[in-house]
Amino acid sequence: MGIRDFLSEKIQKVNVIGKKEIDENLWMKCTSCGEVNYHREVAKSLNTCPKCGKHFIISAMEKINIIVDKGSFQEIDSNLRSLDPLKFRDSKKYPDRVKAAIKKTKMNDAFLSGIGRINGRPVHIGAYEFSFLGGSMGSVVGEKIVRLIESAIDNNQHVITLSCSGGARMQESILSLMQMAKTSAALVKLRKAGLAHISMLTDPTTGGVTASYAMLGDVNIAEPGSLICFAGPRVIEQTIRQTLPEGFQRAEFLLEHGMVDMVLPRSEWKGTLSNLLDFFG
Repeated sequence: MGIRDFLSEKIQKVNVIGKKEIDENLWMKCTSCGEVNYHREVAKSLNTCPKCGKHFIISAMEKINIIVDKGSFQEIDSNLRSLDPLKFRDSKKYPDRVKAAIKKTKMNDAFLSGIGRINGRPVHIGAYEFSFLGGSMGSVVGEKIVRLIESAIDNNQHVITLSCSGGARMQESILSLMQMAKTSAALVKLRKAGLAHISMLTDPTTGGVTASYAMLGDVNIAEPGSLICFAGPRVIEQTIRQTLPEGFQRAEFLLEHGMVDMVLPRSEWKGTLSNLLDFFG
């Protein structure tokens, strides 16, 4: 028995008896193929499984660092925070949820935006932090996306967005839903200025984010295996009472049906984006 098979068996036994997995700081088990890998190996593979290529969810900053030249990223609009005009409360008050998310992520909201360089070329870029309330799009996220686009227009630069979101932030109700139209309208201005929007869709990209600016890229690029949809497959199956095709709403399915332009692993992000920026001029 090989060392990985041995460790995999041990982890399964530990899970059965309800104890903590062995040394999670050193090893991790792939949720797709079940392979046990060194964390260090996974990190070298840009947080993908070295065996099956499963792309694990990573932070907004990690995504941006994969793309931009080292040390070139400068954040903008980092001080914006959501208010609570609706005095919304479910099991917790909305402001308490926001405060907890800020403490957890060290970000003021779910979208990180700024200016960086890709092989020396300046570009405006922004990415979602899924750990911040599921990467939901509220009034601050929508405002930051619009400001990113407007800054790109002022500086004659193209825009790259990396989406990873559960959709509109329901705690902000209509104030969140209006961001769909607001961000889409900003892209019209970008296009009139002769500038490109490259939209990168990572796992998961759902709800109002998918139904607005995220699918309005001049080029739409999906991360392998990522869920990209408005309503999820479980909801659709319950609604239409039919079994959906295998891989429905995953990146490869969308590529096959013409909904995205390419499916691109992280190892190819920077080179492909650099070529696209050269193409758009």
